Formats: sequence, C-alpha cells, structure tokens
Amino acid sequence: MRHTFFCVDAHTCGNPVRVVAGGAPQLPAVSMAEKREIFQRDHDWVRQSLMFEPRGHDVMSGTILYPPSREDCDIGVLFIEVSGCLPMCGHGTIGTVTAVLEEGLVVPKVPGRIAIEAPAGKVEIEYTQTGNLVDQVRLFNVPAYLHARDVTIEVPTLGRLTVDLSYGGNYYVIIEPQENWAGLDTMPVAEIMRLSPLVRAAAQKALRPVHPTDPRIQGVSHVMWCDAPKAPEADARNAVFYGEKAIDRSPCGTGSSARMAQLHARGKLKVGDRFVHESIIGTMFDCRIEGETMIGKQDAILPSVAGWARVIGHNTIFVDDRDPLMHGFQLR
Repeated sequence: MRHTFFCVDAHTCGNPVRVVAGGAPQLPAVSMAEKREIFQRDHDWVRQSLMFEPRGHDVMSGTILYPPSREDCDIGVLFIEVSGCLPMCGHGTIGTVTAVLEEGLVVPKVPGRIAIEAPAGKVEIEYTQTGNLVDQVRLFNVPAYLHARDVTIEVPTLGRLTVDLSYGGNYYVIIEPQENWAGLDTMPVAEIMRLSPLVRAAAQKALRPVHPTDPRIQGVSHVMWCDAPKAPEADARNAVFYGEKAIDRSPCGTGSSARMAQLHARGKLKVGDRFVHESIIGTMFDCRIEGETMIGKQDAILPSVAGWARVIGHNTIFVDDRDPLMHGFQLR
C-alpha cells in the first residue's frame, strides 16, 4: 500500500516547516491535546516517515492540519518534529499560518486575525499581508513561566553549570555564560550537539518538570545556550538544541517565550517591554511581554512572538509499505 501526503513546505527565519495538508490519519473529534495523545500512541509512524531521513532530515519540523474542536479557533494543529509531537511550536506556528493563508487553505473569520487550537491550548495570531503574501505573523503564545532558577547540574566533560528551567510551550534548560562556559563564540556547532543531550539529561534528572495544570506536558525537551547579540538591533542571541541532533535555525518561538519568562522573573523585563531575539544564523524574532497571569499557583507572563516565513514549494510524499525504510531512520 502506498500512503500519500500532500505537504506545503516552508521555512520560518531559516528553520523548516513541513505543513501536512492532506493524507494525515483521521482522528476522533476531540481536543487537540487528546488528538496529540492518540497520534503519539497509534500513528507516530507518520511523524517518523515525514520527519526522518530519507524524506526529512535531522532538523526537520512540521505540522499536521486538523479541524479544530473549539468554535473560537479557525484550525487545529499538531506539531511534529524529529524529537516527537510537541505541545506547541512558535516557529512552526508562524510558518503554518503563512502557508495556510498564502495557499488559501484557511479563510479567517476576521481579516488580519486567526486562532489556532494547539495541544497546549488556544493561540491567537495577528498577521499582516501585502496582496496575498504574508509579511509577518505575531502569535500570542500560551502563558510562560520560570519553573526553576539557579539549579546546579554536573555535565560530563564540561563540569558544573548553573542553569534555569523555563516553560514557553515546551521546557527549556537556559544556560548563560559562566565559569565553565564562556559563550557561543567559543562553542563550535559540533560542541553544541555533543553537550546538549548531556545537559538535557542532567536537568531532567534534577528537575523532572510537569506542567502545573496539564500533566500531559512534562519533561525537559530543549536546551537554550544564551549569549549577547551580534546584531545592534537585537537584545540577546541563542542556539536552541532539540531532538537528537537538531539546532534551531530560527530564534525559536516557544524558546523566546521561555526566555522572556525567565528574564521577567529575574526583574530584567517588564510588561510591555520589547525583546528582539537573534538566532544562531542571525535571523530575528520581535517579541513582547503582553501581560502577567498565573498558571496554577505559578506567576507567569503572556508572551507574543513575531516573525516571517516563506513558502518554498509543494511536496507530494509517498510512503510505500514495500519500502524497508518507510518509517525513516536517523544516524546515531
């Protein structure tokens, strides 16, 4: 049997977004959070086939479109990437919204505004267009909060690090320059890829985070190495590691939200402040703290993240049951 998937391929500030618009498995009419659980349990081969080699690569990321379960949302989105099926993805949202609008897959109820149902919750979005082309997408992300501060972990071959753990839709270990790490300019990409899994494992062992109101969201998934910006218009720079070998080419949307939550909790950002975040390749997100809120008993912020994306092509992908590599592979 040949399984066929119609995809719109795009990138957000350099990081790929493969939008699966046709061929996805049918799922029950339940919330996107419940769809995520069902998809992970019964259909994860779809993610592996579309994200892993030979149809994808080590940095591949994407989304699958579904009807929303909420009347106040225009579309439902599952986020897939090499590391799994995420509760939320900022760069994926920007790329997906750009693709569905430019390709006519969604007609918003209100021009200039759209709402998606993500597994992490409802995400409001504003966008600007020139003709049929989307210039910028601003997502008003789920609440973000600082989960733990000044946690000491031991990292093999690197030594002792003091880190924070912050949530912006996923959980991020945040590392800033210190005695045993001098910053991004001293760290080749190969070292980011070698050390990040060790940092993630150490942080997970020490913290084992669980979302205050949704226990389905848990575990350290991303590592953010932070440093001073290179671009004069930026406020900070980062390299975000995810999966087994992936470094985000964009400034990372949920990561930028987590970073703002950390800086707000430490008194370095306040409501209304603008925060321009620079990626490892020099692209930027224009972020803001829109307000304060609570997640359970945790103080939290309401972050927004704005960026651009470009559609780069249509892609009809076949996954053939006769193919011994139908579920893809990753080199270890």
